[in-house]
This record gives sequence, structure tokens and C-alpha cells, in this order.
Amino acid sequence: MAFECLAGTEKVEDSSCFYVKASGVSTNSKVRFGSLSGSSGDEKLAEVTEKIAVLEVSSTAGLKKGSGDWGDLRPLLSDEVVPNWRRSITDLPAALVSEILDCLDAKELGILSCVSTSLYSIASEHHAWKEFYHERWGLPVGSLAVPGLGCPDKTSWKEMFVEREFRSKTFLGRYNIEMLRGHAEGVHSVFLLASVKLAFTGGYDSIVRMWDIEEGLCVASSRSLGCTIRAVAADTKLLVAGGTEGFIHGWRASEGVTHMFDLRGCFTQNNEFRLWGHDGPVSCLALDLSRIYSGSWDMSVCVWDRATLKLLKVLRHNDWVWGLVPHDTTIACTAGPDVYIWDTDGGNLSTLIRHAHAGETYAVARSRTGEFLFSGGQDGKIHMFEVGRRVMPDYLHVATWVPHTGHINCLAFEFPWLVSASSDGKIALIDVRKLLNSDKHSKAKKFSKVNTIDPTKVEPPQRMLHGFGGLFSVDIGADRILCGGEDGVVRIWNFEQALEIEKRAHALRHIKLENRMRRRRLQLDMNSKSSRTEQCSIAAKNSVASDGSGLWRRKPGKAAS
Repeated sequence: MAFECLAGTEKVEDSSCFYVKASGVSTNSKVRFGSLSGSSGDEKLAEVTEKIAVLEVSSTAGLKKGSGDWGDLRPLLSDEVVPNWRRSITDLPAALVSEILDCLDAKELGILSCVSTSLYSIASEHHAWKEFYHERWGLPVGSLAVPGLGCPDKTSWKEMFVEREFRSKTFLGRYNIEMLRGHAEGVHSVFLLASVKLAFTGGYDSIVRMWDIEEGLCVASSRSLGCTIRAVAADTKLLVAGGTEGFIHGWRASEGVTHMFDLRGCFTQNNEFRLWGHDGPVSCLALDLSRIYSGSWDMSVCVWDRATLKLLKVLRHNDWVWGLVPHDTTIACTAGPDVYIWDTDGGNLSTLIRHAHAGETYAVARSRTGEFLFSGGQDGKIHMFEVGRRVMPDYLHVATWVPHTGHINCLAFEFPWLVSASSDGKIALIDVRKLLNSDKHSKAKKFSKVNTIDPTKVEPPQRMLHGFGGLFSVDIGADRILCGGEDGVVRIWNFEQALEIEKRAHALRHIKLENRMRRRRLQLDMNSKSSRTEQCSIAAKNSVASDGSGLWRRKPGKAAS
């Protein structure tokens, strides 16, 4: 792989130094990095190189010291630019190489790493893999939750990204259904804490239960809280449940042991608490690092400080609040037929999607980056929106699915799968990858991050799973789907078997590829030896023809026959 300068580029004096401008401002001279030379002609590689845009450079002689237009300038090129001189990308400064690779998405960066061994090292160790992972699945658990730390067990970000992408494909494979029995009545809320293999459930029997999903056992259960539990949320340090009596009941993790909650312990301020702030049933709950969010049929959303347990803000709506999902400093809520997006710092309404559904909008989910919003409603439809746009309108309707015959009670999203649970007893799995625009230039909010498509002409769900009776809630992890319904049984669709099958198939394909490449190398060696033999024969014939006799010279000392 090589880049070349445009013909006619002028030679620059040795005393000058070149700079790459941080923002797009016209300059005095240009160096264009062209297509991949020596490549196999793969069209995708051509697309990759098209994104390696024109880099504009200029001599420092024409710059004013302290000019604000140029921003932070750094010397990136050598003192001379030779016309039509082919250079390898490895000869470029590291900072410039990083800027070039920043123009590529995950698929293109992976293709680039396959071009040569030198590019494999550069592309595989690029920092963009960490960004790709965070955008899709957030920070990994454990020590990686602390910014700035590397990967566990010296695993590269690329390897983690590829492994997670690999896992996401197993939801189309085989599965086992596991059933967790313990609730006496319908299960209204389920929450999967996939990082520690725990699940939390609550329902009409007024009890919150904690399950080990690996063993299929109930680890702990609370005493009766005196009312129907309509919402449950948890992380490794805090568990909260909301009831129809308007309270939020919470448990802190046991001291020194994260994600383990003493649900039957004595009611003390140290490990258990109860918050009162709603005048109606609590219908939805969510947590982030510093706050607790609760929505209620009293048409309000309350924002609590999880350290002091003080009420920070109350966001008023025009109808019952059915669902909410926070992201950074915003929170998306569904109330009546509408979808609201609030700025939680200022308490201001930033986006309002009116009449998102015919009837009530029961469910809402959001992508890890917060840019895509999903809603499900009484009409059995699922809508996908792009939100947070800097152009009007501030939201864009991307797609609509109608996978259910009943109303949709719950949505969950784990890239790339959107999962819905309905009163018709079915679970729909929808892969949204084809709808997303992976072009990194779309990070500027002027560009849409979705592909242009008719919202009513999208592909149907990739898979439908059949439950038993009406389903109230659903959640999804890396290789499991968890749901609860009116029959009181918690069901788990376990796709680990599909993962093992896919791993074996992948290993077999790798062995076949190695054997094919080995045979090809042997054939090339044989062809090379044959070519050398032919060249020697031709040289001998030419030598005989040059002496004019047309006969082979006999060796001395042997009589002629």
C-alpha cells in the first residue's frame, strides 16, 4: 500500500515546515493521498481509500503567529515534497497515520488490516477500536469501568470488539429455554445484570427475587413489600424496586461484596431504604452512576441523588408515565401517546414527539450513544427515531415494524438487537445494523446517522420467539434473553449452545482456509521450480544454436557412435 503526491507539486525550501490544519481552511498547496497501489483491486479497498481525503498543507512562511484560525498546528511532514514520489504509509508520521485511520469505520479498518503485515499492526492497535466498542456496548465491566485503564488480560480492544460482534450473531442460532419458578403470581418486571450473571424480578406477589442465571437458582428473596412490584432496576452497588403504593424500595450491596444484596436483612439505613415522592404507582425505574430515576402514574418523573437520597427535580407530563431511559444528562420518557426527552440538568424539555403511537406508548429503549430511540405502543407498532439532531426537525423517524398482534409492553436494546415483548406472548428480535450509517463523517450532527430508507419498507424482524401467555417485560444480555409474564414463570432463552457451535464452525473454516493456502503455496513453489527448469532448457538450446553446428557437443574422451 502506497500513497503518491500529485504531479506538479512544487518543491519547498528546506527552511520551511509543513503543518496539517485542524479545521477546514483553504491553504497554499495540497498533497492528495490517492488509491491503494499494489492492491488486489477489491472495490471495498477503493472505498476505504476514497475516505482518505485531501489533506491540505501550507508553509509556515504565510502564517501569522497566534492566528486563531489555524488552531493547534503540528509539524507532520518532511521538509521536501518530491513530485510523483511513491511512499508507504509506514513512512508517514504517526500522527498523520492516526488522522487517516480516524476516517474509517470498524469494517473498513478491519479490511485495511488485511492488506499487509505492516498495516495489520498499525490498524489493529489503533485507538478507534476502543471508541467503536464504547459506542456499541459501553465500558466493559470490572477494572475497565475506570477511564484510562487498558484491557483485562492484555486483550486488545480489537479482539474484544471482534469477540462481541461474533457473539451478537448467535441470536440467530440454537437456544435452550430455561425456566425459573418461584413467583406465586405474574412477573411484571425483570432486570438482567449480565456482567455478574444475576437477574432480578418482581411482580404481583409483592416479592423481589434475585436469581443466579447460570445455575437457575433463586439466590435471595425479599419479604413482602405490601403491593405489586411494577419496576425493578439494579447495578453492582444498588437495587431498587417500585410499587403501586408510590414508594421506591432500595437495597445497597453488602459491605465488601458487590452485587450481593441482603434482601431479607433488617430494615436499617445502612443497607436498606425507602423513598416517597410519588402520589401514584411507580411504573418505571432506572439508575446511572449518580442518580435514581422514577416514573409514575401521577404524571411525573422524579430525579433523585443516589448518594444523599434527596429529590433533585420533578418533571411534569400530561399523562401517565409508562417508561423511561436515561442517557448522560438527558432522559427519554413515554407519557400517554407521546415521547419526551428532557435535559435533567436544567429541567427543560428538549424534544417532544407527539402521537408517536395510536393509543398509549408503553415502552421505550435507547442506544448506548443516545442517538437512537425506540418506542412501542398499544397499536402493536415499534418506531425507531434518530434524536439529538442539530437541524430541524430535531428528530427523524427512521423505521417502523409491526411484529405483534397485541400491544407492546416492553423493549430492550443491546447492539445490534432490539427485543420486544408483547401481550400476544411473542418476543421479536430486530437487527438494526442495516439502518445505521457507519460513515464516521456522520458524527458531525449535520449528517444523518441512518441510511435513507422508507420507514414502512424495512425488513421484518429476523426472529420471533414464542412465550406462554401474555408477556410483561423483557431484557437482553450478551447471549441470553430474559422475560416475565402473567403465568409467573421467568423464562431464559440461552444462546450459549449457538455460540459454541459457531465457534467450532469458525475453527473448521479457519483450518480449511489454512489448508487451501498451504496447497496454494506448494503449487506456487512447484510452478517456480518448473519455470526455472524451462529457463535452463531454453538457455541450453540457445547455446547450441549459437555455435552454428546445430549439434550437442560431445564430451572429450568418448568415441562417436
